[in-house]
Amino acid sequence: MKRKPAQYLKIVGWSDEDKCYVGRCPELMLGGVHGKNELRVFSDLCAVVDECIVELEKHGDPLPSGMSGKQYSGKFNLRVNRNLHQRLALKALKKGKSLNSYCAETLENGISRYQTNAGGWA
Repeated sequence: MKRKPAQYLKIVGWSDEDKCYVGRCPELMLGGVHGKNELRVFSDLCAVVDECIVELEKHGDPLPSGMSGKQYSGKFNLRVNRNLHQRLALKALKKGKSLNSYCAETLENGISRYQTNAGGWA
């Protein structure tokens, strides 16, 4: 069994808006840890995660499920409005692809562009 803090995803990345590194743990907290040194931010984030777990347990609150090491099925449902659904279906048809293949490719391309342009997350 994983150590409790190890089950939680810890993300540290540069924020152009904040002009510093920001560390987040999406399962446990909305805010983040900020600083100029990436390793220090990660270390501080780990300490905050430990503190969150202690506080939740102290008050008898259940710990949320962790995402670290989670296995994904490759499937999810996405709800969109009817107009967007129609536009996507027509674009897929024009490209000779299924709606699923077209949407998956479009999402992948968008994520890749974001990562390249913004130095986004992995």
